[in-house]
Amino acid sequence: MDAWQIVYVPDKPPIPPDQQSTVDVIATVIEPRLANTLVRRLNQIVPLENLRHVKRVRKKSVEGKTLLCLILCLASEHGDQFDSIPHEVQELISPHKLSTFVTKVCKYAATSKEEWEEQCKLWPTSFHPPTYSIDGITGFSEEDSRSVFSFMNSAIQLAKSGGGSVVNAAVIVDPSAKIVIATARDQIYSWHAPKDEAILETSCSERPFASHIDSNGVMSCETPGGFPDDSKQLYDDVSCLYPWRWAEQKTDMSSCCWHPLRHAAIVAIESSASRDRRLYPSSGDIQDKLVDMNSAHSSSTGSPAKRQKTNLTDVKSDWKLETCCEGSHSLAARPYLCTGYDIFLVWEPCAMCAMALVHQRIRRIFFAFPNPNAGAVGSVYRLQGEKSLNHHYAVFRVLVPAQVLDGAETCHGQPTSTVVDNYGI
Repeated sequence: MDAWQIVYVPDKPPIPPDQQSTVDVIATVIEPRLANTLVRRLNQIVPLENLRHVKRVRKKSVEGKTLLCLILCLASEHGDQFDSIPHEVQELISPHKLSTFVTKVCKYAATSKEEWEEQCKLWPTSFHPPTYSIDGITGFSEEDSRSVFSFMNSAIQLAKSGGGSVVNAAVIVDPSAKIVIATARDQIYSWHAPKDEAILETSCSERPFASHIDSNGVMSCETPGGFPDDSKQLYDDVSCLYPWRWAEQKTDMSSCCWHPLRHAAIVAIESSASRDRRLYPSSGDIQDKLVDMNSAHSSSTGSPAKRQKTNLTDVKSDWKLETCCEGSHSLAARPYLCTGYDIFLVWEPCAMCAMALVHQRIRRIFFAFPNPNAGAVGSVYRLQGEKSLNHHYAVFRVLVPAQVLDGAETCHGQPTSTVVDNYGI
């Protein structure tokens, strides 16, 4: 694969071709000259309302002669199928001396090209690539595609920037402004480092991370370092690929320190929250005041803490006073968690990371490589399709050239073709 591509990962897996649901219909063979008359009449008296994806006519070649097969109506599920033919249809059969037969057609419209090809072996159906519309997401322009490829390339370069084995990396982006909000690499362990240094390693958002706007107006980011010249790259240290590997390690490992929860997505979320606290310091003070008010009321009454009604006028007045005195950003300008943001991950997130991104209200997830062991947005689970959740994001896989992890390939100069299709791993 030479070009970078974007593939939509639907919230439900595609139906395997051999498991397609079918329904019986009554059909007949007609001469082409009768097609227009019969189809027009049948659409009036017995429209196939629940089978709009099924084409009413199918070409058939018999001894070098082209004939047409025409669906007359649905077959009865009980009793004699031919006796259940509507009277209006029988009035068309007799004058033209039509011979009827029962055949099967697919009950539901295809959700992928592979499903559609399999359906057509039974009877021709129409296929329309699904258009995704999640919170206003309707597709990618050439500029959007180029931006996606640039940010994904940044995540891949970040994954290789540690000077050791390749790990997972995350880049949280504000797509409206095309700016990086936070970046991170896996921090589940750190070799030859004290415990505090390993766990509280400098956030990747504080690492040297040069950002610039190229000639196309797309922000690209570069990280120092690269993967060592080694023909065999092992990805055993990617936290989301092996989320339980930490439990298999010896407890007396003096040369490294372990922290099983610090996956790249989790660290990036933490870095994003830290950024908000730095940019909007007064917002946290007001929230603390509300908590203190509720706690004070609870302690005075001796009852469990309850959410109390707050005098918003007093709160707004206090906030305005603090804003004027401190010159800080307005409370309204502070983002709510990661609402509206995108995250770019080199590897598909595990269930823990995917659920954390639900809680953070991430808008879209982009990942480059599937996670066959523990992938939660396509490979093993599809968390984005869980109806019981109170937030749903859109998921896309960015297909990248195979040699991209070798450092021999970047997204610059690559075609920006975009594929909007189903993705089944």
